[in-house]
Amino acid sequence: MAGLLYRLGRFSARRHWVVIVAWIVIIGLAGVGFSLFKGTISSSISIPGTATEKVTNQLADEFPKASGGSGSVVFETDDGKAFTSTEKSDISAWLKDVGDMSGVKATTDPFTTQAQLDDGRQKIVDGRAQIADAKTTLADSQDQLDAGTTQLAGAQKQLDSAIAQAKAAGQYAAAKAQLDQQQSVLDSQTATLEANQKKIDEGTAKLEAQSTTLELNSKVLDLSSNIRFVSKDDTTAVGSVQFTTGTYEVDPDLKTAIVEKSDKGIDGVHVYVSSDIAAGVPSIVGPGEVVGVIVAAIVLLIMLSTIIGAILPLLSAVVGLGASVLGAMAFSGVVEFNSVTTVLGIMLGLAVGIDYSLFILNRHRKQLKQGMELHESIGLANGTSGNAVVFAGSTVIVALLALNVTGIPFLGLMGTVGAAAVLVAILVAITFTPAMLSLVGIRILRKKERAAIGNTGSTRMPNSPMKTWRAVVTLIVGVVVLGVVALPAMQMRLGLPDGSSEATDSSQYKAYKALEKEFGAGQNSPLVVVANLPEKATGDDLLKQEITVGDAISAKSDVSAVVPIGASNDGTLVAFQVVPKGGPSSESTETLVHALRDMSPVTSDSGDITLGVAGNASANIDVSEKLATALPIYLVLVVGLSLLILILVFRSILVPLTATAGFVLSLLATFGALTAVYQFGWASAVFGVHDPAPILSFLPVIEVGVLFGLAMDYQLFLVSGMREAYAHGAPAKIAVQRGLYAGRAVVTAAAIIMISVFSGFIFSESSTIRPIGFGLAFGVLLDAFVVRMLLIPAAMHLLGKSAWWFPKWLDRIVPDVDVEGAKLERSHPDAETAGEGSSAAPGSRAHAHAAPAPVDAPSSAPHEPHPNHRA
Repeated sequence: MAGLLYRLGRFSARRHWVVIVAWIVIIGLAGVGFSLFKGTISSSISIPGTATEKVTNQLADEFPKASGGSGSVVFETDDGKAFTSTEKSDISAWLKDVGDMSGVKATTDPFTTQAQLDDGRQKIVDGRAQIADAKTTLADSQDQLDAGTTQLAGAQKQLDSAIAQAKAAGQYAAAKAQLDQQQSVLDSQTATLEANQKKIDEGTAKLEAQSTTLELNSKVLDLSSNIRFVSKDDTTAVGSVQFTTGTYEVDPDLKTAIVEKSDKGIDGVHVYVSSDIAAGVPSIVGPGEVVGVIVAAIVLLIMLSTIIGAILPLLSAVVGLGASVLGAMAFSGVVEFNSVTTVLGIMLGLAVGIDYSLFILNRHRKQLKQGMELHESIGLANGTSGNAVVFAGSTVIVALLALNVTGIPFLGLMGTVGAAAVLVAILVAITFTPAMLSLVGIRILRKKERAAIGNTGSTRMPNSPMKTWRAVVTLIVGVVVLGVVALPAMQMRLGLPDGSSEATDSSQYKAYKALEKEFGAGQNSPLVVVANLPEKATGDDLLKQEITVGDAISAKSDVSAVVPIGASNDGTLVAFQVVPKGGPSSESTETLVHALRDMSPVTSDSGDITLGVAGNASANIDVSEKLATALPIYLVLVVGLSLLILILVFRSILVPLTATAGFVLSLLATFGALTAVYQFGWASAVFGVHDPAPILSFLPVIEVGVLFGLAMDYQLFLVSGMREAYAHGAPAKIAVQRGLYAGRAVVTAAAIIMISVFSGFIFSESSTIRPIGFGLAFGVLLDAFVVRMLLIPAAMHLLGKSAWWFPKWLDRIVPDVDVEGAKLERSHPDAETAGEGSSAAPGSRAHAHAAPAPVDAPSSAPHEPHPNHRA
């Protein structure tokens, strides 16, 4: 590989315009592909196959009225006074206009809905009064009927007595006609009384049925007693917009149209749309990102002391970004892209693009100062440091591609796009950077450096080991500090952003806070509970089933209100809107979702009723839990991968173990810092965390993948120098110091650049991007400066020669990976000549003669290569 890269470097140097134009063409083609085939970028985060998705699909199939995404629109008077009739009319007209938009199924007018709710409750009161009056009337009628019946019974008794007397006196025949007439009158009166009794009985039965239905409806209304659509002081109202498709599938243009309409407002009324509507695609470049790049440029300028040298890595990174981002986005019409996917690709492409170009450029500058010919220096820098860049970048690519193993589509795509950005950064570093170095020629050096070419003199390398007590203290203190920083991670909760995470001046945040204040936090993202009935139900039977389920749900302590939405056409499915007491990202809401699922089935008179839970809050909880399940698997995969790679590179058992342990320490400490800042709210003023919330659910997985790759970069550039120093004869403990001395400058610069680029995203406008930027910046800070430059050297010092122990049987079967092109250096006499009296450049394995021991080196130092080193 080193030889191939050497030849590629020399070709790029000789044909620099061909290479430069080729990259311009590649960027142009990527741009054309993007313009022709670009698709819609979504801000949604979803995972197929979750419990929420199953319920959502069931609603779409069996209950279309309740299917489709929805979002809230909050209306608030700007003077704090009650809505006027004109303002109410304007709000109703505003919602009607939105309801007429293509893709909107319906809108809910808060004033109409509140009036219907109030009327419904009033009708219950009036109905009870009417039934009571009717019962009183029936009771009076029954009393009158009973009195008439008593009188009729007395008359019948008198008539019967008269008939008996007439018969006894023998006068019955003469009086029969008169007696029959009297009997006929009594029979007629009896029939009238019986008819009246029947009417009373029917009226009583009807009233009982009406009373039963009324009380059932009353119980249903009682379940939703805490629901309001207009605040009690009549200053705030909440309407809703129901879409024809799921929230995450809604056309972004439709959401944008609603947002733009809300921005225009209504006279005297503020209009705020919720995050379900206003969530958009974050801008790719903001002020924070620009500041991060400026800081990186300053670091480059300080390190290289030349403007051309500082600009070249930045230019290489921009070229890589242009090709990778435009190329990846050209596929957005085929694959659904999440907005975070693009931003992560930009983060990684920018950071590694600068660093990888810097490694090659720095090696080339050192060789030029030592007198090497321009094209030979470019080729050799590409074959040595470029070889290390390819290997280090490959570890990042493998770690990112491994995200596909999680089985989570959006995360796999995120890893693939990030890996593509790193791959392009590598290709740019080993082709475009050599071409630009050839183009600028000797001007890559300062005037003083040009004047002193070939007269650099010898470089004194460290010849005394670290103090053992210092190594012990460094190791103990470092581990303790990282452990303390990691402690908050024990309480880390995962979730997805809601309106409270948005900027305080945003519509989403204001909508969230207005709903929380006037209607309760749960109103920001109500749940949908679907009840599958054992058999078809209608009328009172359906109401009884609704009450049975509603009572069971409302019995949960975290439930604020339960509102039956309706039933499916076949009467076998009933849907409820359940308003939690807590917000969408609160722990109580998460507990409630599990409690609702665990209470299934609910026992009723008709049989068991099974329940399902859906809604945006439920979907976010499902996504977070699936990601939390994937995290340990992915971590084990990455840790195992790191051990194999490091064993291959360093031909050692203990070095990979210490490197991996250091990675795990820095990773856990990063999790702890993320939890402290974004979940606990520590140092919130510094990082703009106004409303602490759970940690972004997919962030830990991304942290593992990205930080692993970057940690291996720094491990490679520092520890390989230690290995080479030891293999070339330096005592093990002195070799540690020499390797650290050789690599610390460029690794420090590279780490600061990485931190600067990632930190720029901490102040992004997107609540999703901010914690990603912080986590990556803080993770690099800990891993580079605490783990790689303090803990690893201390551990290597204490291990001594045992650090490089490698079983002979394993040495025979493990291939020798010449990561930094040591063999290439040995095959080029110019490298030896240029290296006389110089230190091993970071990212290179210097020839044995490239770094002779200082004059005061101990005579007992070994001069033969270590047995495990393959020449």
